[in-house]
Amino acid sequence: MIRALHSFDVKQKRVLMRVDFNVPIENDRVVDSFRIQSVIPSIKECLDSGSSIVLMSHLGRPNGKIDEKFSLVPVGEALSDILEIPIKFSHDCISEDAINVTIGLHPGEVHLLENLRFHSGETDNDPEFAGKLARHGQIYINDAFGTAHRSHASNVGVTEHFIQKGMGYLMEKELQFLLERFKKPKPPLLLILGGAKISGKLHLIDRFLDDADTILIGGGMAFTFLKALGVKVGRSIVDSKMVSTAEETIARARRRRVKLVFPVDFVIAEAIEKPKEMKTVAFDSIPDSYMGLDIGTETVNIFSDYISRAGTILWNGPMGVFEKKEFENGTKAISKAVSLAYDKGIDTIVSGGDSAAAVKKFGVNEKMTHVSTGGGASLELLSRKTLPALEALGR
Repeated sequence: MIRALHSFDVKQKRVLMRVDFNVPIENDRVVDSFRIQSVIPSIKECLDSGSSIVLMSHLGRPNGKIDEKFSLVPVGEALSDILEIPIKFSHDCISEDAINVTIGLHPGEVHLLENLRFHSGETDNDPEFAGKLARHGQIYINDAFGTAHRSHASNVGVTEHFIQKGMGYLMEKELQFLLERFKKPKPPLLLILGGAKISGKLHLIDRFLDDADTILIGGGMAFTFLKALGVKVGRSIVDSKMVSTAEETIARARRRRVKLVFPVDFVIAEAIEKPKEMKTVAFDSIPDSYMGLDIGTETVNIFSDYISRAGTILWNGPMGVFEKKEFENGTKAISKAVSLAYDKGIDTIVSGGDSAAAVKKFGVNEKMTHVSTGGGASLELLSRKTLPALEALGR
């Protein structure tokens, strides 16, 4: 049983909290504070209850070396603005100076540590590194759902040093929507899957073959399925190693009478960057020199009809290369359709990663039942895999 934040007496205590501040930064400024905003309730609970708090996070992949472009300084500035209080910052998460700053904290003060991944001990789950991190706190709280599928020092190794350890409000909320809600989802259950990677999504499909009524498949992963069906897809992205597995998935879905719905048309071009020509063609009419980069209008209409008739919707992965304006329409239209479903009282769960970025980009993130902060973590949790960080909190 994992303890929740509200069950701890944190007054006059130092709380060491693992958060996920892996946010996009441009020109030394945070450009999307969604993940920061998501943990503010846990931070404020600790501060309002009379504790001091030490926050630790990673940013990017500096590979165990100090790299200023991955510094958390801009995150600290954004956090200070959100909390409307000054915060303390240490440029090395395990230095004696950093430990001394923590020890000197007063109730209501916040101390942010520099990027954990400036040390290789973080991703190696090094016991010595974990022990040094543990010196920062008397109570350990993990509110970094986005890294819960990793066995790192700050979310697994560090837990061995704490008797009092538990999860924050964000982690609790993620489990409620991604675990509890799908034990008995309101029927009919609809999955919308997209994105380029297919491997993790196949586990998700297998997991829901007993529960889902319909699975809509778009994005780059659709082409691996179409290849498995014998369709020529031009230069569209295909994971050749997964074609046979896709064939097996199609066969299992048929046996269990789950509808797998694929795009009937695509927006195609010869290149992603500065395409000279774009056109919409039927799914089986992509020329050899072209690639599919978005779903077409007819597919949007078909998918939207299924969305409007669902009881519960789980969405993971965009419908095309939505980062490029030329190929954003499919994902934009599906975002709108899912938000309209929310207005009708349909449960709409967006499981992190690019899907979360898409609903934010198209201004409908507030019109979703839940938008997860974790991409890989949400996929693994929904696939009923064990998350190391949660397992460590329960020991």
